[in-house]
Amino acid sequence: MELNKIRREYRYSALTRRNATAHPADQFRIWLNEARQANVNDFSAMNLITCSPGEFPQSRIVLLKDYNKNGFTFFSNYTSAKAKAMELNNKVGLHFFWPELERQIRIEGLAEKTPRQVSEDYFKSRPLDSQIAACASNQSSEIDSRETLEKQYQKVKDLLAGQTPECPENWGGYFVRPVRIEFWQGRENRLHDRLVYEHNENGWKIKRLSP
Repeated sequence: MELNKIRREYRYSALTRRNATAHPADQFRIWLNEARQANVNDFSAMNLITCSPGEFPQSRIVLLKDYNKNGFTFFSNYTSAKAKAMELNNKVGLHFFWPELERQIRIEGLAEKTPRQVSEDYFKSRPLDSQIAACASNQSSEIDSRETLEKQYQKVKDLLAGQTPECPENWGGYFVRPVRIEFWQGRENRLHDRLVYEHNENGWKIKRLSP
């Protein structure tokens, strides 16, 4: 495979100051809805980038579970590698990529834990088997085999005997408050549209970047 010869043009849409919204949350809502309507696979999936002091950046895919004008919410195990990284450095990146729409969104923000009630309410809304898995898995810790993991899961399931578990203390949500959001729309000849929203004491300022 000769990767250096792979080419394609981007012609799906355009992004201008005229058709962009004044607040980035509104622009995000429009693009997220269009990704859903276009049947983009896992349209709510986003790459979470963390970086502990003195360490290499780490990235992984998580699922967006809520958003509003103030930020974005996802859930995880509080003893995971990502949680430990955010405890030391709460500056994170979020990245959405929708190739079907030739679009990307890059977000820089500050992560904080959600209120406990938010975590418990979402945990209760999950399928029972997913709740059990959250209780059984010590995320990011080393295990000797898949069999060990399945045994841990079955042990928790047997102990519950069909009952709903309580939300574990080491599991819950994170809320990312954005300070910078870039909307990227692919265009012909690699002259892509890039609009950046940056937050200051007066609100959000929009500027266009060269591709």
